[in-house]
Amino acid sequence: MHPVLNNNVFFIKEHVGMFKAANNYDILNPETGEELIYCREPNLGFFTKMFRFSKYKRNTPFEVVLSTPDGQKILTVKRGVSVFVSRVEVLDEKDQLIGLFKQKFFSFGGRFDLFDAQERPLCTLKGKWHSWDFTFATADTQFASVSKQWAGMAKELFTTADNYILQIENTVPENHPLRQLIMASVVVIDMVLKE
Repeated sequence: MHPVLNNNVFFIKEHVGMFKAANNYDILNPETGEELIYCREPNLGFFTKMFRFSKYKRNTPFEVVLSTPDGQKILTVKRGVSVFVSRVEVLDEKDQLIGLFKQKFFSFGGRFDLFDAQERPLCTLKGKWHSWDFTFATADTQFASVSKQWAGMAKELFTTADNYILQIENTVPENHPLRQLIMASVVVIDMVLKE
């Protein structure tokens, strides 16, 4: 696992643009503004591009690569065509499956169960239907949260609807595989729930 994933707070900023088919994000240190991770869709097919400009945008497949600014791959997050619910795979830097997100069919605000590579349950990613607040938790433990609300230096960076903060709890150990899945969630939330 790349050491950058041992940080606990990340600022996610989506690139804005008119008539863009690919979704691209920068993940920064919210205190310094340093770019830590690039999220890019490098291999967008012709038909996927066409459907991204239609009402079927939410159903299109995606493959987003997370890498360091110098090009070192960290993770790949991908999904095939989605009809009703999404199943999103997370691959490590060697393209080995490390976990998945399985979307719940009926949930207000969005809900995914997170599984390891052997499909053992880890936790649930659950959102509120009226806001951009998401939590990663089991019945008794919260591991991380994603929110539009942030008090601190990052507050000034919130200029569009697609910027948010990922906060991983100190209780998640360094180099724990759950950190990779939590980082992958920034793509899952935006591409599956908020597009």
